[in-house]
Formats: sequence, C-alpha cells, structure tokens
Amino acid sequence: MIKAVVFDLDGTLVSFNIDYKTLRAEVRSLLMAEGVPASIFSLNDTVFEMLDKTEIYMRNNGRKDEDIREVYYKALRTIENYELEAAKTASLMPGVFETLKTLSEEGLKIGLYTVNSWKTASYILKKFNIEDFFKAVISREKVSRVKPYSEHLEAVLKTLDVKPDETLVVGDSTVDMKCARKLNAIAVGISTGVSTQRELMEAGANYIITSIIDLTILVKQLTRL
Repeated sequence: MIKAVVFDLDGTLVSFNIDYKTLRAEVRSLLMAEGVPASIFSLNDTVFEMLDKTEIYMRNNGRKDEDIREVYYKALRTIENYELEAAKTASLMPGVFETLKTLSEEGLKIGLYTVNSWKTASYILKKFNIEDFFKAVISREKVSRVKPYSEHLEAVLKTLDVKPDETLVVGDSTVDMKCARKLNAIAVGISTGVSTQRELMEAGANYIITSIIDLTILVKQLTRL
C-alpha cells in the first residue's frame, strides 16, 4: 500500500537557474579564506560536501565549535543568496500542479525534502501556489545532515507518520535514489534534472519516469499490486 510521496524540489518540481559552478567556486574561496586548504576539495564536490570536509578539517586542527559554526553560516548565507536570486526566475515543471492535486485527492500524504533553505523553499511553494499540498517540508536547516544522509528523509517520514516501504521518494539526482534506498523506501528517478536515466538506475532507482505526470500512473499500478 502506497501511503505517501516525498519529493525533491530543484529539478523535480521546479527548474532553478542557479549557476552552480560559480556558487561552488565562491564557497570554496570563502572556505579557503578561513584557512581550509584547497587540496581537500574535489572539483565535483557539492557545496555541502565541501562543508562536511571543512568541518572535519577544522575539528582535526583544533578549531573551536563557534568558529566552525560561523564559517558554516557564512557559507549558507552565500548559498541562500544564490538560491533566492534564482527563485525569482524559477519555473514550475509541466504537470506538477495537476499531479500534486491528483495525489492529494487520492488521499496520499505529500512531503518535501530539500537541500534548499526554508526561506527559498517557502518562497517557491507560495510563488506557484502549491504549499497547501505538502504536509511536511524539511529544508536543510531542520536536520544536521542533508541527503544523502538518511536522517533527512527520516525527518519527513516521521512528520508524515509513514513507513519507508509505503513511501515513494521522487527525485532527479543520484543523491535522492541513494537516500531512499538506505531506508528501503521506493526510489523513483525522474530524468528532468541533473542525472541521466542510467545514473539514476545505477544509484538504486526502483522506477524511472520521464515526466512528473507519469507518477500518478505509477502509483495506480503499484496500488493494484
């Protein structure tokens, strides 16, 4: 029995125009200015992977907790500035409103987990008038570790009061697939964002859809099983 659907935001429900290359470069420069060597970072690191590495480096080198928090919040402010600017020109993926409406009418609980800030997520949901569909919204501030750490998804499931095996997790990235599979939730990859169908499958996707509209069909098929 499928009782809930948990969505990613960027690339799944909406299309952001964030210049991630420039954002990563700015965050990396900020961290280096705080004494973190560039050598610990990879060119493919996300900003959150860079922050994880920064915390480990600073702790290993005797930096105080308040210093680490200050660096962390400086980076988050930079990230949020990029997000909010991109949110102004973000667009809703085709079929999203209709899909959320159908799922809601079918009695499914709908949640959102996103590495975006609460301010950014709230702005987006209100901008497209879809905030009322969501019974749980877990932004990055609400957990200590964002996806692919399982606690991010666990927080959504706890709020929705559902089990992983009765939940579809829909996302456009390999991170979403890995996070879902860690908890044995049903991973649904959507090829409208950063990852290809092959990458999503290799990361553990149970199902692949090419449009958000296909989700309602998948839910009906799974419900009949």
